Amino acid sequence: MENRRQLLTPREASRMLGISYPAIKKWILDGKLKTTRTPGGHHRLTQSSLRPFLAADNARRAPESRARYRRVSGRNQLVGKVASVRIEGLMAEVVLAVGDAEMMAIITADAARELRLKKGETVAALVKSTDVMIERMDPEDR
Repeated sequence: MENRRQLLTPREASRMLGISYPAIKKWILDGKLKTTRTPGGHHRLTQSSLRPFLAADNARRAPESRARYRRVSGRNQLVGKVASVRIEGLMAEVVLAVGDAEMMAIITADAARELRLKKGETVAALVKSTDVMIERMDPEDR
């Protein structure tokens, strides 16, 4: 058995995998992830138990990989195509096609110019509460 210092809480493991805390709790309760229990009944995971999930994720193409999620704190990320960009004054309206839906983000004109957003490009909308942020998806990230 691995040393206790190497045991991870479900929250730490979820961050490593780039998934939400509720998702990892579901995996634990469904038996998808094996855990050990502390004397207080809390679940702990070994790093070795996460390796197959990390290896499978690393084998995916960048847009499908969760590696990006491990670099950004927001977990509600929607990948889509830029449907339109309209810059007026200090603000820009960015419309994204995400699956069959469209969503709009109002960002600064400077941010839109810095991201060099153009119709048809793949980007990710990072949703946090009532805010939507745009992340550029460069060809080397695809």
